[in-house]
Amino acid sequence: MDSVQMISHIEKSLNYSVYDVKWIPCTAKFVSIGSKPKGTGVVQIYELNRGNLDLVKETEKEKSLKCGSFGASKLRTEHLAVGDFAGKLTVYDLERLDADPVYEVAAHEGIINTLDAIGGSTVNCGAPEIVTGGRDGSVKVWDPRQPNDPVANICPADQNPAGRRDCWAVGFGDSHNPVERVVCCGYDNGDLKLIDLRNLKLRWEANVMNGICAVEFDRKDIRMNKLAVSTLEGGLFVYDMRTQHSQKGFASVREKTVGQSLGTNGVISGAKSTVWTVKHLPQNRDIFVTGGGSGNVRIWL
Repeated sequence: MDSVQMISHIEKSLNYSVYDVKWIPCTAKFVSIGSKPKGTGVVQIYELNRGNLDLVKETEKEKSLKCGSFGASKLRTEHLAVGDFAGKLTVYDLERLDADPVYEVAAHEGIINTLDAIGGSTVNCGAPEIVTGGRDGSVKVWDPRQPNDPVANICPADQNPAGRRDCWAVGFGDSHNPVERVVCCGYDNGDLKLIDLRNLKLRWEANVMNGICAVEFDRKDIRMNKLAVSTLEGGLFVYDMRTQHSQKGFASVREKTVGQSLGTNGVISGAKSTVWTVKHLPQNRDIFVTGGGSGNVRIWL
């Protein structure tokens, strides 16, 4: 059996640190956000054009940008939600990047590490909402139609900033009708929490022994089916969210060598490196990809 080959289609060097990249729905364009060396943020829109990558639009923001999502945007509006290093959540209209933002709120004290969004283009899955996780340890859910105040605020009981854990990953799920919805949160100490947003209570929690870098349900708009969690030191956990034991929690499998390099002879070797991201294929939820700190990209079936 021939080995799998991943061929680079287009490569482009940039003069800033890229923190997030998102395809613009229903187009051949994507947006890249990040931070310039002088501490300002940058948003660039690129378009695929016959084997080339054309820069369509670029704008610079006051603060470095960390994460973004189109999940709460309708297909025709192209509203990008971004979180920055100052703790501000902003929604920009990509057609008018230099104009005032569509929505803006001071969401966290310090950097917004992660965000996720839902409800923009999916039918019968509830209101459009954005969830953010910050360095201050809190997780907040925002409705772009409601200014200033979050619709849900999940914060640590310890009011001492030194005792709070960074929230590194958040993800929506179980939004299979207009009222049901959960959010999964991952923290730097390995805590994994599942919050029921309908009843505003903790539904399940566990600890995976390493900082959680990414969480994602296989699909957000169905009943909870599968949850993928990646961690520091090469950890990958996949939970069966339809099989729950009263004491042991959800059934799961664990892969320990995800962050290690794959040699030319097919042998996995090297130090354990962070698995920074995990993403499911929209067309087939049984397929997902992981990106490791050693530079490897793996596709899982």
